[in-house]
Amino acid sequence: MNLNLIKCHGSGNDFLLIDEMTHGYEFSEGARQNLALALCDRKSGPGADGILFVLASERCDAEMRVFNADGSEASMCGNGLRCVGRYVCELLDKPRIVIQTMKADLHVSQQEAIYENIPTYNVEISPVLFDLNELPMNMERKTLLNESLPEISDRLTFSALAVPNPHLISVVSTEHILSNEQKTISETVNGPNNLFPDGVNVSFVHPLERGAIYVRTFERGVGFTNACGTAMSASSLVTCLLGQNDFGKEIDVYNNGGKVRVVVNQLGEGHYSMELIGNATYLYQSQIELSIKHPESYREVSRIDFTEEGTYELLQNHAKSIVDNKVFLTA
Repeated sequence: MNLNLIKCHGSGNDFLLIDEMTHGYEFSEGARQNLALALCDRKSGPGADGILFVLASERCDAEMRVFNADGSEASMCGNGLRCVGRYVCELLDKPRIVIQTMKADLHVSQQEAIYENIPTYNVEISPVLFDLNELPMNMERKTLLNESLPEISDRLTFSALAVPNPHLISVVSTEHILSNEQKTISETVNGPNNLFPDGVNVSFVHPLERGAIYVRTFERGVGFTNACGTAMSASSLVTCLLGQNDFGKEIDVYNNGGKVRVVVNQLGEGHYSMELIGNATYLYQSQIELSIKHPESYREVSRIDFTEEGTYELLQNHAKSIVDNKVFLTA
């Protein structure tokens, strides 16, 4: 079969976008998994952190399903939602839409450029769940906020929440950013372990100044990524809960792939949602020929390259200079 796809990224978190809604594809669950395993492989395929499948929805403008590079399905992906949001907004010629995801129907809207001439979208990140059973996390307690976990570290404190992907977050100094701690902890809680039976995304967060943080994430099913949208949203929320940033105000979130903005909204006692604002950049559009049973043996039939990445690199360079000066050169 011939398969049309768009290579895109949000904050350097890159994806292959496949439209099942208008192209008439009907993939089985096994086929989606196999496509992710084959096409996301950076050695033999186009390479990506995951595949974004866009499907028709009975109650929303479209549905998004996300399959990671290891073939597992993610319940949400903030950076991916921006890319899907852009695609559906342009497809339907609407500035505001609602996208069905595994756990919630989420609002997406076109926004003013976060940096010169960059397609920018605001996506809703919710629900926010603090109950450790929701991650799941095995502990004799209900929640975890800025507390020690001697099972994995005797130096750091952690917060755990689901948005709805599970996240383990630690606010750290530069010495921890430069150390090997995050890799060791991430591999522990994403291997056979008693705390997180399904694994967890692990983020180290370093405050830069009020209203600005740096976030680096080891993403479950992927590994270290340039950025993780739900992790940046969850990290922003944690800094607000700790009094380091303000509810209702924009927080600049720097990452290894660039920069986004997050607004943490306090909806009521213990209830929150986030607005994740950032780029949705197209790299190229491609048509490939493959067999669903053996997608690794694909052939590229045609390809159209976009020119948007050059503009995004300006934001990326701007973000890198700030991160280098405030994180890596201050240790």
